[in-house]
Parts: sequence; structure tokens; C-alpha cells
Amino acid sequence: MARYLVVANLTLGGEQLLATVRDRAAAGDAEIHVLVPASSGASWHAHDEDSDVRLAHERLQHAIEQFSELGVEVTGEVGDFRPIEAIGDVLRREPPFDEIILSTLPSGPSKWMRMDLPRRVERAYDVPVTHVVGAARTPAG
Repeated sequence: MARYLVVANLTLGGEQLLATVRDRAAAGDAEIHVLVPASSGASWHAHDEDSDVRLAHERLQHAIEQFSELGVEVTGEVGDFRPIEAIGDVLRREPPFDEIILSTLPSGPSKWMRMDLPRRVERAYDVPVTHVVGAARTPAG
């Protein structure tokens, strides 16, 4: 069984990420673990940690429901607000993953792209990384 770690926040539930997960599910028996770092929105400015965690949990629940409809086993969690740390926490605790699917906003508005997260994850962990660029979903959408 192929195991995938899906890492996303604002783009979780977007069509680009869903299409990538759908492709993995169609390839055969798959297990998805969704990680939502509890980071703030696209701005580096003031944020409310409790609100960030609550929104991350909401996105996680929606993603678990959405990915489960593809016929794959789905688990998930909200992680550390620092995505590189959150990924490391999961990789140290869980059985090995075949691939990390990392979804970010486009370069302009993306904090994760400004911190060069896709390449940092590739360098830090011995797991192939697929970078998906998506659009932010509104809380109601």
C-alpha cells in the first residue's frame, strides 16, 4: 500500500490538490495522512493562535471527508505552526511515507514559498516531494 503525507493549510480542499490526491488514489491501494500546520493566513502580520488552530481543524475535517470519498484510507492531524517542524514530527512518529505532497499558495502570497519550504523539505527528509500550487479556499468554501 502506498502511503502519502499531504501537507497543506490554506490550499487544503482546493481543486489542484484534490486532483493530485485523486491521481494517487487511482494508481492503486493508497493511504493518505493529512497534516495541517496551524499557521496563520497569507499575511505575516498579527494573528490569533486559537483561531489558527480552529481553522486548521475545520480544514482538516473537510479534507478527510473529501479524500475519503476517493476510496482511500485517510487520517490526519493539525501540527506545529512551523511546517518544517510539523512534517518532521509526523515523519519521526509514523511509518515511512512514499511521497510528501506539499500544497502551497503561489509564490507571491505564499509564506511557505518565501521560506523555500518545498526545497527545504526535500533537503531535510529522505522522501520524494511533489509540490502542488493551489488557490486559497475561503472559510465558507
